[in-house]
Amino acid sequence: MRLTWNRFDLDLDLKTHIMGIVNTTPDSFSDGGRYFDKDKAVAHALRMLDDGADIIDIGGESTRPGSAPVPIDEELRRTVPVIESLAKACPAPISIDTCKAGVARRALDAGAAMVNDISGLRSDPDMPSVVARHGVPVVIMHMKGRPADMQINPSYGALIPEIIGFFRESIRIALDAGIGQDLIILDPGIGFGKTFNNNLEIINRLAGFRILDKPLMIGTSRKAFIGKILDDAPPSERIEGTAATVTASILNGANIIRVHDVRQIARVAKVTDAIKREKVLP
Repeated sequence: MRLTWNRFDLDLDLKTHIMGIVNTTPDSFSDGGRYFDKDKAVAHALRMLDDGADIIDIGGESTRPGSAPVPIDEELRRTVPVIESLAKACPAPISIDTCKAGVARRALDAGAAMVNDISGLRSDPDMPSVVARHGVPVVIMHMKGRPADMQINPSYGALIPEIIGFFRESIRIALDAGIGQDLIILDPGIGFGKTFNNNLEIINRLAGFRILDKPLMIGTSRKAFIGKILDDAPPSERIEGTAATVTASILNGANIIRVHDVRQIARVAKVTDAIKREKVLP
């Protein structure tokens, strides 16, 4: 699989690609406030590139369980200046993590080159046309409910088939809007309207999503289910658990890994790729 657009060309068959997370929010579950300042956020993103990130994902609205939406003006204030500054020095694609079409539009005009929509193109009816007009890739994530209520007793009759059904409908929405068939990435949404066991099942059965013939992204970094396994470890002490989930995800078919700890996880991915392909990549 390959993502090719504008000046970017990501060969997803060559290696697992790393998406580095930059939260420009005061209340993210993992690093809230650390990169709220524009200059700190840009410097952090550039360090991630040096550490092995292939994509930088900028988000200005926390989507932790129980979080409330951020007004569009505030989300723009948090993200657009960071993207404008970063785009001048960043050779890798910048992704905007938002479910608001207005934020996506401004971010793309400022230099972003991808959209990461946690609502799977369901939150804002204008989002598909914005993505299509700019000719960029979109990450379609599955979420049951909204961040404010998604972890209140989520339940499924058949987890993987239901997520696949959601993806099929979102892919139809994308294609109807004119988004390129080869510019769609799928993320099953670990922790977004999922129980502890749901998260484990998704990782274990990730290969089942291959039926959709789209690149797969997985985001397990520092998440609560890892902390639960590790005797209630806080987010800062979940890197080994994150590494284990990343290894399992790559072996089960993930193409892109979205993480906070780029340097360490890039090394984990490199070793896992070597095992999976039975060779060391150049």
